[in-house]
Amino acid sequence: MERIWERWKLWIIGAGIALVVALSSFIVVPETMQAVIVRTGEPDRVANRYRPNADFGNTGAGIVFRIPVLERVVWVSKQVLDVDMQRQEVLSRDQRRLEVDAYARFRIIDPVLMVETAGSTERVAEALQPILNSVLRQRLGTRSFQALLTAERSASMEEIREGLDREAREYGAQVIDVRIKRADLPAGRPLETAFTRMETARKQESDTIRAQGSKQAQIIRGEAQAEASATYAQAFNQDPEFYDFYRAMQSYDAVFADSSRGSESSIILSPDNEYLRQFQGRR
Repeated sequence: MERIWERWKLWIIGAGIALVVALSSFIVVPETMQAVIVRTGEPDRVANRYRPNADFGNTGAGIVFRIPVLERVVWVSKQVLDVDMQRQEVLSRDQRRLEVDAYARFRIIDPVLMVETAGSTERVAEALQPILNSVLRQRLGTRSFQALLTAERSASMEEIREGLDREAREYGAQVIDVRIKRADLPAGRPLETAFTRMETARKQESDTIRAQGSKQAQIIRGEAQAEASATYAQAFNQDPEFYDFYRAMQSYDAVFADSSRGSESSIILSPDNEYLRQFQGRR
């Protein structure tokens, strides 16, 4: 064994070095990453560059050659990344305060520009965070307090996204979306005042609805009573004797069948009382 080593030592060492160089000359680029090959400090080429609407598997991922020592690889994610904004207080157009917690989603679309300006995706996120804070405060400051709490907020979010996207393009990034995770009123008197105002507005709205309902009910009741009176009058005109008999029977039922008087209650009337004429037969 020693003879072999002494005889072939240089060849073995050379083969080992050649194997290491050969292995370090090839890198495997996954589908989710972009590989920027940097030669002597300057980006030279990109493997698996991001292309919109490109089919999965046809973007250039796989085994890529590079020159060891002379070239190094900077990995850039092709996935959608997040940048969170620190919770801050925003002043609306009508001088109302609101605590906002937001985030933005972005991806790197120009990895060469990203490497030249920021160097890594982490630094891009760090650079976008204060910009997001500034753009958010500026755009929301042009909206009223009511608009920030309603569906109109989506228009503000689109303006914020466009403003942040213009800044992100300088770092080779594209802002896809900006969303507010939470928007709260500051604790203390402003929150209590807003709650009281909202409660009063809801009560006024409910009172208005209740008054309109009562008015409509009176109209319907009046129309129904008028229709019933017209029906009674029509029936009375067609057969006055039957109408008189029917009304008398209703009255007898209400008086003599009233259980609220008790089972021992008595009503005393003279036989020739006009009220009992229907029991006396026809005259």
